Amino acid sequence: MTTINETNLPDMLYKGKVRDTYGLDDGQLLMIATDRISAFDVVLPTGIPEKGIVLCQISAFWFEKLTHIIPNHFIALATDRPELDIPIDLARRAMLVKRAERIDVECIVRGLITGSAWSEYRRSGTVSGQPMPEGLVEGDRFPQPIFTPTTKEDEGHDESISIEEMGEMVGKELTSRLSEVSIALFTYARDFAAERGIIIADTKFEFGTVDGELTLIDEVLTPDSSRFWDAAGYAPGKSLPNYDKQFVRDWLDEQGWDHEPPAPELPQDVVEHTHSRYLEAFRKLTGKELS
Repeated sequence: MTTINETNLPDMLYKGKVRDTYGLDDGQLLMIATDRISAFDVVLPTGIPEKGIVLCQISAFWFEKLTHIIPNHFIALATDRPELDIPIDLARRAMLVKRAERIDVECIVRGLITGSAWSEYRRSGTVSGQPMPEGLVEGDRFPQPIFTPTTKEDEGHDESISIEEMGEMVGKELTSRLSEVSIALFTYARDFAAERGIIIADTKFEFGTVDGELTLIDEVLTPDSSRFWDAAGYAPGKSLPNYDKQFVRDWLDEQGWDHEPPAPELPQDVVEHTHSRYLEAFRKLTGKELS
């Protein structure tokens, strides 16, 4: 299996934690999902084989399913555009997308309490500053999905912000629209995944504008941007089999890492387990093998 952590094509515009984005002559963008993996907003030195292929193809799958809710920037998989003339290992990890003006907020929706929301709740009884009922245990469902935005940082840690703070950053009207759309996307995906044995505990969306129209961009509902749990073993308060990178986060915490660069190398068993979890997420959600 090939692992691609770096790309080197002409006209790179942006290098993110995982994705490398290139400009094309026609004004479109080529977005390549590498096999880099990040945790706690730090890129790890060890890649996960085929991870970029999973991210690319699962995002394309969801982009095509969610067009009834909001337009998105997806045009085509690079493998469907041989005229691009790029190496096949890159093409399998790449998609053509429309150029968008990014809105610098991450729109996180939570259906169950876990992760940073659980940590905040244990400290203060709140989630994203919003008071929560007493007595919750990790994995409890919220009565309704909740919108908990963060800043969008190119480097370093994203920071939680309140709805009011987001309104000051991007405007109250846009904040309301982003909250509404994010919850609609999450609700549709949650119900779709539940029929396939996966609980989506939480996820993040990113948005921009294309020709002035609000547009879903970046990746969507992947094992990188979401927590996918095995519905068969679901029980609040208990550890659940997951189909995302939580296994990596847990291993890093067990090593006593302080979440600041540099991160430790991942051992082979952690790499192999994470690889298998990503593939299983793809199979369960799409009903297909990785092409």
